[in-house]
Amino acid sequence: MTTGVRRRMGVEERRQQLIGVALELFSRRSPDEVSIDEIASAAGISRPLVYHYFPGKLSLYEAALKRAAEDLASRFAEPHEGPLGTRLRRVMARFFDFVDEHGPGFSALMRGGPAVGSSATNALIDSVRQAAYDQMLAHMGVGDPVPARLELVVRSWISLVESTALIWLDGRRVPRAELETQLVQDFAALAAVAAAHDEELAALLRDLLKGEPGDGPFTDLAARLISLAS
Repeated sequence: MTTGVRRRMGVEERRQQLIGVALELFSRRSPDEVSIDEIASAAGISRPLVYHYFPGKLSLYEAALKRAAEDLASRFAEPHEGPLGTRLRRVMARFFDFVDEHGPGFSALMRGGPAVGSSATNALIDSVRQAAYDQMLAHMGVGDPVPARLELVVRSWISLVESTALIWLDGRRVPRAELETQLVQDFAALAAVAAAHDEELAALLRDLLKGEPGDGPFTDLAARLISLAS
């Protein structure tokens, strides 16, 4: 019979393990409800050793949020190929994968959680929103200067996606797939309203919509709106 020997971890390896353990616990319950003792137990180490790597729960919480924020921001990355509506549909699917898997942690990230008011936490939240904004402009092929109305549309839509996901988590009363498509169509609707007041934006949208397939989310929205008016 052989006896297993626990491998000694380096400082950074142990820190990353603790962050991963914390994220796993935060995915099931709010960080407010997770104790350092639970994190230590799940990691197989003592409570004092957790404090050796992180001076307090807040510092571990912020480190976990940083990793979650980077993961969430990456969900908006998408090859700039194919129809815009199809690309955004894939982006929303990956975004809601994260929301679905990390519900309490997502809520804590977007609402501030126990670190509310922390400049580090606020900066992480802003970094996710800015990454999503930059990716959206890249998908549309827009560089500086960004038309004023387009900036309003994109930033408003990102806020809508965020708030919709938070509301959806409270009961999941709308089928997820339908909500993902609806949010893609929400973007099209916001952009169309803004384009009605801005010829530069209207020209941009006309170019983007040329490649939309007949069964895409944007075309589906147009058909639904026409049916409402008939």
